[in-house]
Amino acid sequence: MRIVFFGSSDFGLCCLDALRDCEYELVKCFTQPAHKAGRGRKPRSTAVAGWADGNGVACVEAENINTADMVQAIADCKADLLVVIAFGQKISDEIINMFELGAINVHGSLLPRWRGAAPVNAAVVAGDSESGITIITVVDKMDAGLMLAKASCAIGPDDTAGSMYKKLGDISPQPLMDVIRQIENGQAVYEEQDVSLVTRAKKMKKADGYIDWSQEAEAINNKVRGYWPWPGVKADYFSGKTNKCYRVTIAKSRVAESAEQTGQYGLLDENLHVICGKGRLEIIELKPAGGRLMNYKDFANGRGLEPGDIFMAIEEAKSLRKKEKGEYPISNTE
Repeated sequence: MRIVFFGSSDFGLCCLDALRDCEYELVKCFTQPAHKAGRGRKPRSTAVAGWADGNGVACVEAENINTADMVQAIADCKADLLVVIAFGQKISDEIINMFELGAINVHGSLLPRWRGAAPVNAAVVAGDSESGITIITVVDKMDAGLMLAKASCAIGPDDTAGSMYKKLGDISPQPLMDVIRQIENGQAVYEEQDVSLVTRAKKMKKADGYIDWSQEAEAINNKVRGYWPWPGVKADYFSGKTNKCYRVTIAKSRVAESAEQTGQYGLLDENLHVICGKGRLEIIELKPAGGRLMNYKDFANGRGLEPGDIFMAIEEAKSLRKKEKGEYPISNTE
């Protein structure tokens, strides 16, 4: 069997290792173009392009996989099966239909829960106790294909979206290879998704990481975990001592054990925990804008945090700075 792979992120690298080492032929990879990243804004190839280069597998960067040139390049592979993992582009029926054994996708959720662009993040933000992967057929409607296999994985209390991507990537190769062999032998079982159970995982943007301190501490903590390492949960810290505001990204937190709820949400209590709409949030690690990831205690000592200081929602801080006409300076902003 000849296989073509579409993918871009490191989520699919364990599966690529399995495809490289199996009895089938991995003919070629197709991936997104290099993108500018880092402070120098230098072009950075995708994880899949890097893997292909290191393993001697031909790889094509496709800005639009559905152009005539790309369609011809795929057809020239004369492959039997298409495997898609975190590719990032919609694939036309013309491409799907050229593979005799079909096109399959490894999706990062237990479908039909969390169809969409950011299923791993959505599961953590929602406070789900487990996630997993589902292998489905590639169809025109996003993540609506027939299901061929699932593998589940617990979401621990300290798991982030980043750690869950790693876990799910690690458990993907075995079910993928089982499905490929079942397809080859005519033994694959195709199951419809229950559309009444569908939930959606929207594409993330930076503003999704802005904190609303009026929410419950548990919901905010889940958001911190679900949006790390990107886009990150952000707030503005205002110091009463220096009268300055610092933009920070909260990397790690937990729900603090606290007495009855008192005080304005966003304020620091006597333990330097943040008062939320319900409960309090204990910050463990954070990253000041333009700075390094650091322990919250070190940040507190360095900035002189005191009870009564406040972590403000981004939009609230913007509004106040505008109202005060610059009397509320901000340092190290993004």
